[in-house]
Amino acid sequence: MRLLHTSDWHLGQSLHNFERHYEHQRFLDWLLDTIVSEQADALLVAGDIFDNANPSSASQRQLYTFLQQARARAPQLDIVVIAGNHDSPGRIEAPGPLLEAHGTTVIGYPHRDADGNIAMERMLVPLTGKDGAVAAWVLAVPFLRHGDVPRVASVAAADAAAPSDAGEAPETASAFGAAPNETPVAPQPDPYLAGIAELYRQALDLAAARAADRQAIVAMGHCHMVNGTMSADSERRIVIGGTEMLPSGIFAPPIAYAALGHLHLAQQVGPHEHIRYCGSPIPLSFAETGYQHQVLRVDFDGAQVTAITPLHVPRSVPLLRIPEKPAALEEVRAALAALALPEVPLEQQPLLEVRIKLSAPEPGLRAAIEEALQGKPVRLAKIETTSAARASLEEAALSLDQLATLQPDDIFKRLYRQRFGSEAPPEQLAAFAELVQP
Repeated sequence: MRLLHTSDWHLGQSLHNFERHYEHQRFLDWLLDTIVSEQADALLVAGDIFDNANPSSASQRQLYTFLQQARARAPQLDIVVIAGNHDSPGRIEAPGPLLEAHGTTVIGYPHRDADGNIAMERMLVPLTGKDGAVAAWVLAVPFLRHGDVPRVASVAAADAAAPSDAGEAPETASAFGAAPNETPVAPQPDPYLAGIAELYRQALDLAAARAADRQAIVAMGHCHMVNGTMSADSERRIVIGGTEMLPSGIFAPPIAYAALGHLHLAQQVGPHEHIRYCGSPIPLSFAETGYQHQVLRVDFDGAQVTAITPLHVPRSVPLLRIPEKPAALEEVRAALAALALPEVPLEQQPLLEVRIKLSAPEPGLRAAIEEALQGKPVRLAKIETTSAARASLEEAALSLDQLATLQPDDIFKRLYRQRFGSEAPPEQLAAFAELVQP
């Protein structure tokens, strides 16, 4: 059996107000051709299909047109889609009955039975090989919110045994935890992480009971694993505080492969070759321009993975950073003036980030950049400015009493020194004084 693993499409995303519909469509067209040329048996889409929970009608049409075309061009193809943290679970599941009639299973959230128990059966999806027989079982687990996970008995018992916040601590207890002659209490497991682990354990037990000899077990998830590397600027933290990171032990044998979404950089998790992020198919920020985006092809022989192969996604629209490192304005203007690009339609023109190091404010900065780009087939998306000097946090810190004594012009002078490493010139001070006049 052969499957393709992709995730984090973020349909409808815009980059600094430039929409990416053309780039997404080129990727989807490439993916259709790849499904056919690679003779894939299954396509796994591991969450963040849309960029936000209320996607545009154009983005939804783009998704459903792709699913219809994939089924038409590869009638034997099984498609499994799970929701990510950017997706609306209910919205993505709404057309589920229609999609299931055409070979696509969509899981937006864990369903529950009449007794409130999670319906694990719904998240266990069979995949068929070229002979039509079941070749693998997928644990299709969407992004899990706190209310989605089961309550683990040991955590509940620990909570019940803990002293009430409303009452006073026992007289024998130390201010820092255990009483002087008692053994310190071991830290209790995080209920969210324990609940996720329990959900995967129950799903794996069900899959192991269902899987026959030589049928693989594949896990899907949209989560942040311990040791996973994030991309700058484009990924949204799932839970504030970092407690959302999952240990790799969740995907222990007999799971043959874990198809993950959320992190935009394609990577394996630590030393575990079978636990993979495929990454986003297009760069979602300028920080993602330096690596090749991909879809993963995973081949199985019976219950075992035999090969994991990256299939590189062609980049339909270049993302340019000029220069590679921030430089002075005159140097940047010279580099932009020398920029030679072919004439292409507007939607295919490169998106540009200009990176400038400032030693003083430049009121006409954008006008100067636009003048240097006049007539060039490129779209200016972002001007990133950095200062030649930055004060340390200790130097910048003020007590509340000190802050109360400062006048607006004092604050302006301090900020100017912190940003540019010199005193504010008289004309800047005069302009600021005029600005704050009542």
